Amino acid sequence: MRRNAAAVVVAAVLPLVAALAPVNALAQSARDALAPLGVGVLADTLPGRPSRADASPRRGPGELPAVIYGGAWPTSHVQGIAVDRRRGSVYWSFTEVLVRTDLAGRVLGTVTGITGHLGDLDLDRRDGRVYGSLEYRDAGAFYVAIFDGARIDRVGIDAQTGGVLTTVHLRDVAEDFAAGAGAAGLPAGVVPRRHRYGASGVDGISFGPPLGDPDGPDVLMVAYGVYPDTRRRDNDHQVLLAFDVRGWQRFARPLDQRHPHRSGPRTADDKVFVRTGNTAFGVQNLEYDRHTGRWLMAVYPGGKRAWPNYSLYAVDGATPPRRGVVRGQPAGETGRLATLAGGGLSDRRTGVRGWVSPGSRGLESLGDGSFYLVTGGWIVVDGQRRQDATATLHRWTGGTPMPFDRVSPAPAATARPSYPL
Repeated sequence: MRRNAAAVVVAAVLPLVAALAPVNALAQSARDALAPLGVGVLADTLPGRPSRADASPRRGPGELPAVIYGGAWPTSHVQGIAVDRRRGSVYWSFTEVLVRTDLAGRVLGTVTGITGHLGDLDLDRRDGRVYGSLEYRDAGAFYVAIFDGARIDRVGIDAQTGGVLTTVHLRDVAEDFAAGAGAAGLPAGVVPRRHRYGASGVDGISFGPPLGDPDGPDVLMVAYGVYPDTRRRDNDHQVLLAFDVRGWQRFARPLDQRHPHRSGPRTADDKVFVRTGNTAFGVQNLEYDRHTGRWLMAVYPGGKRAWPNYSLYAVDGATPPRRGVVRGQPAGETGRLATLAGGGLSDRRTGVRGWVSPGSRGLESLGDGSFYLVTGGWIVVDGQRRQDATATLHRWTGGTPMPFDRVSPAPAATARPSYPL
């Protein structure tokens, strides 16, 4: 009797299931079209919508997702990310827009209206604020942008009037960028060389202990952008500035893009040089890794044939910089020279060590040997070209040429080519 009843129920339900099949197929098509947008409100109303966390249930160290999708935006490409594990948030720099998502990739808020270049990001663990490099090259203004991440709680917050962003000017960068603009003070007949050290601005940024003092209080390290000029011999160093940001409240000002301010420290607390050979626009992502005690520098490879042109370098954070000649500079200029860490590939001619690895579009150390590496590229959504971004969990192995192993493969729907750039 029970079997007969079950058969009756199945016979009644099957036609209904068949009738709903086209609806389910349509809903899935809509979900697939909406997924790259990083917008979940409308998509969540569709029946049976799986979240990205459900689609990728495998977790990595500390229960962090193996893959986080940052959405697709009508901006320039992704520049870097910062992960706030306490608040369960990820901050994504898309050059003109700062995006905040949760760990499942759902958009929590955005900061828009940035007309300069917002670069790499990092989180100050002491207060949860997000720091980023920000430059207005035409105005000769170079900043550290400071975002109050907890207040980025809606889409479309204006960068100038929204009350979530302040900026601190970096005089060292501005002076090196402007150097050589005139001939004042130079001997007769000497042509000034513009942009000392090849300085093009700022990009990589990270918190970590001072070089040579692994147990010291965190400083903010900011890396120069460097023009990719293969004809020069004075642009073969990465330049890093260190700042103690405690007390920076006295410098911080709201962003005014029409009248850029110059409020900031008179000079950096430290300025160090790392000889790697010229790279294309300097350190794109700078990241201190507390697991290995190294400062990682992800770059776009340079074009000088005399150099190995790796895409990832590491500075030994435990070794104090030494005073020495900054090669390629006029009149035997001296400076504080940092030491490249051991491991990786080694170039016999120059002594430079490094790896061939992605990371120039996003490199986030989680402090336990795991990292998020960010990739992204152009996609088309409703006929509009957009830039998307995917953060994929990796473990540091130190192997060559690629020093990271992926924790789990990225879903095919969000996997993007990671290299070459």
